[in-house]
Amino acid sequence: MAAPISVAASRSRMALIGVPFGIVSIIAVMVVPLPSALVDLLLAFNISLAILILVTSMAVKDPLEFSVFPALLLVTTLFRLALNVSTTRLILGQGFAGKIVEAFGMFVVAGSVIIGLVVFLILVVIQFAVITNGAGRVAEVGARFVLDAMPGKQMAIDADLNAGLITDTVARQRRLEVTREADFYGAMDGASKFVKGDAIAGLVIVAINLIGGIAVGVLQFGLGVGESVQRFALLAVGDGLVSQLPALLISVASGIIVTRVSTDGDGGLGGDLWMQLLRNARVLGIGAAAVTVLSFVPGLPRVPFLVIGVTLAVSALRARSAAEEAPLELEAAEPEPELDESEVLREQLRVEPLELELSPDLFDLVDPDRGGNLLDRVRALRRQLARELGLVVPLVRTRDNLTLPPAAYVIQVNGVEAGSGEAPPGHVLVLADGAVPVTVGRATTEPVYGLPASWVPADLAEHLELQGATVVDRGSVIITHLSDIARRYAPDLLSRQVVHELVESLRDTSPTVVGDVGTDRLPLSEVQEVLRGLLREGVSIRDLASILEAVSAAPTMRTEDRLAVAREALAPAICAAAAKDGVMSVLTFEPALEQQLLENMRQTDGGPQFAAPPELTERLINAVDRALAEQEELGHQVAIVCSPQLRTTIRRLVVHTRPLLPVIAYSELRSNVEVESRGVIRLE
Repeated sequence: MAAPISVAASRSRMALIGVPFGIVSIIAVMVVPLPSALVDLLLAFNISLAILILVTSMAVKDPLEFSVFPALLLVTTLFRLALNVSTTRLILGQGFAGKIVEAFGMFVVAGSVIIGLVVFLILVVIQFAVITNGAGRVAEVGARFVLDAMPGKQMAIDADLNAGLITDTVARQRRLEVTREADFYGAMDGASKFVKGDAIAGLVIVAINLIGGIAVGVLQFGLGVGESVQRFALLAVGDGLVSQLPALLISVASGIIVTRVSTDGDGGLGGDLWMQLLRNARVLGIGAAAVTVLSFVPGLPRVPFLVIGVTLAVSALRARSAAEEAPLELEAAEPEPELDESEVLREQLRVEPLELELSPDLFDLVDPDRGGNLLDRVRALRRQLARELGLVVPLVRTRDNLTLPPAAYVIQVNGVEAGSGEAPPGHVLVLADGAVPVTVGRATTEPVYGLPASWVPADLAEHLELQGATVVDRGSVIITHLSDIARRYAPDLLSRQVVHELVESLRDTSPTVVGDVGTDRLPLSEVQEVLRGLLREGVSIRDLASILEAVSAAPTMRTEDRLAVAREALAPAICAAAAKDGVMSVLTFEPALEQQLLENMRQTDGGPQFAAPPELTERLINAVDRALAEQEELGHQVAIVCSPQLRTTIRRLVVHTRPLLPVIAYSELRSNVEVESRGVIRLE
């Protein structure tokens, strides 16, 4: 027996079949004559659908929760026009278009053609000149701002990802949300034209029904002019009102959607209005007093103003009592245990591997009561570095330093200053990347990449982001700087104790691999030097088991040889890290130049040494810099590939100017990436 189909799957299948069938049926309505009873049913459904759309637009917390609205706007507009065609066919063919049209023509406008036309024209003006124009303008500006801000939002996501604040999954989700937001506002910009066109079509259809109906009544039904006007004009006006009412409701829904701002409340638009408009007791009290004063103005009706004034006064009292019933609860801080003088001195003498010192005015960044989350972001950074480098970064000690200038911070590695910067309170860092000229704020330099930037007041951040500028908050500036320092000084942070802990973590899962570690065959200090060598070249040591297995089987005891075999074991990961989308762009040496360099290699007791003349070395460095600069101008991220005998030498020549440039031996190339040559390095 087949398994029962789930409710969700059944609904999905019905939607896949029903929605296309419904749209095709709308097109058929324009061609196939319908009886008046069926037209009444469809008109009632049209009004109900418009009410449902309006309520949904007010209930959503974020406009993207109703992302189907632009397409729904097109379908509902097409549906209304199809109903207009059906009612026009009935009016001109039978002189009767159903009870709903007749009710709107007789009851809603009291059977008066003049009143009906005036009400209809007022509705059209409200929809066309006010709501539709305003919503269209907001949608156009919103689409432009969202598209202009996309690069800045993407860079902010990349910055948070690089700083370890978010995972790859979260980054992909946030990029998808940015793309969906741009698509939504772009679609709303175009969909607003449907509403405007619908209003114009309503005017034209009413005019056709009015003129055509009078002509049909006189010529076809043999009615007098007055009787024909009374009969067909009311039907035309009723038809116009029936179509314009749902059109007005959907126009209002369109305006609400494009003017909504995302909130955290659960009450939608109603909850936001209640919380933001009626929660301030002082504002309500002032409003109550003003309305009460108006009730005593001669000539104005006193009762309505007094009723409204009393209502506002009661609301003010309730808002004040609600605020008084929710006092702030402050937890008493636990007293720190007292330390004797010796312990205090030892604590002060201890050198921390990684330390972040903040000036006193920056401590709002670490105070949760003031919205500070710097410590949480530091913890997230340690997790990110562990995943990327395979290195458990020591705990970052964060403390205040009264001797620092205002808004300054210092990052120390093993007690020595490794970097410093500033993060003035109440400001954000805006990169002068050429996208938006920043003419306000104080000029500065971004601490990691050395880019020109400006410290701008935080209240201008949203405006600059909408213009496409790259805006970075103070916490992100410090975290990005700390991340860069931790990566550059990773070899210095890899202490003997950290290596011992990493090796011990493998003892349960790979006891054979770690068996030789700590013996004369493979001293722990040798493992430390190999791991430091890998980190200096930006190679992750996360696959520690493969590294230990390779170095323990090395034929010699030299560190460089063991480093080479460790790189061989990690070759797939090294190539993948240097590739982009599975393609690794490389530079190679001219064969004659590579042969010349090999001829200058000399075997010594300490291993192969590069013994080229200084002139050749200088020309080689200039040739490498020139080739790399050309590729950077073209936007290519390249690696240098050379002979295994030259790899270490080339690495030493470029490490000072380009510490993270991948230098890969031919023997380290693997088939998991595609190699694409970008050029050849040759001497001038």
